[in-house]
Amino acid sequence: MKELKYWRAINEAMAEEMERDESVVLIGEDVGRPGGPYIATKGLYDRFGPTRVRDTPISESTLIGLATGGSMVGLRVIVEIMFLDFLTLAADQLVNHAAKVRSVSGGAFEVPMVMRTMCGAGKNTGPQHGQSLESWVAHIPGLKVVWPSNPADAKGLLKAAVRDPNPVVFIESLQLWASRGEVPEEETLVPIGAAAVPREGGDVTIVSWGGATPRALEAAEALDSRGVDAEVVDLRSLAPLDEETILGSVAKTGRLVVVHDAVRPFGGGAEIAALVAERRFDHLKAPVRRVTSQFAPVPFPPQLEDAYYPGTNDVVDACLASVGEAAAR
Repeated sequence: MKELKYWRAINEAMAEEMERDESVVLIGEDVGRPGGPYIATKGLYDRFGPTRVRDTPISESTLIGLATGGSMVGLRVIVEIMFLDFLTLAADQLVNHAAKVRSVSGGAFEVPMVMRTMCGAGKNTGPQHGQSLESWVAHIPGLKVVWPSNPADAKGLLKAAVRDPNPVVFIESLQLWASRGEVPEEETLVPIGAAAVPREGGDVTIVSWGGATPRALEAAEALDSRGVDAEVVDLRSLAPLDEETILGSVAKTGRLVVVHDAVRPFGGGAEIAALVAERRFDHLKAPVRRVTSQFAPVPFPPQLEDAYYPGTNDVVDACLASVGEAAAR
């Protein structure tokens, strides 16, 4: 194992896939000589040249259209959209074209495209750069949606996404950008649609993904001193969703707390709560609880942002409420 920063794991994944397969190309704003707005593409232009690493104008819709068309005729395009919020500018090409090409062509065309994008939640990026919009794209048939919470998964999931024949929305966390973690030395692909259980427990299940997962793990550790043994499920993939891992954990613990940085209404937590209510209702010992952001635009001031996003203590409180204070003593 070696230790890498989150962004470096993403950089390595792209470099290795471009080295492995000459059909893999990278396009986006400043991804060439500048190395990307957050240096994720650093060194790739010098290594693979301007034909395979192309800077583009600032036009998200054009970028996704270009990536879709290129992927249909034999390329595997990694396209960088600077912030997840900007998917609003690329939605027509992504939702109405990339997601539907395989279906409407009867399988004649595939779209092996990866849309890499950044979620700015938790880094004072404000209302136009800090939104968690993963539920928007997870709602669309034909799109796969993944969001790694650590460097090893970032590398393994991105490599799997590049090799997938379907369009994949690959979300990265600015909040985790400089975080470090162990990454296997040997090539390791993380399968899309498989959740991880980084911590096992028997009292309550905490389900989370992306930038919220480290807080879920911190909460689980804090709960130890309160006599509560929490299990953490890191989804890694929202579409497809690993239903069996979620249901298996809830069957064991009987309690569920879902944690995410997106706002509550119509969010991923609601989908997971519905899944458990439909298929594991008899196992539940307490109502499903959701710990989410406030239903409001993301505030700029740090002190307001701290109150806006769910924190470790919020997760702890939700878990204690689920198990009951008597069991926590």
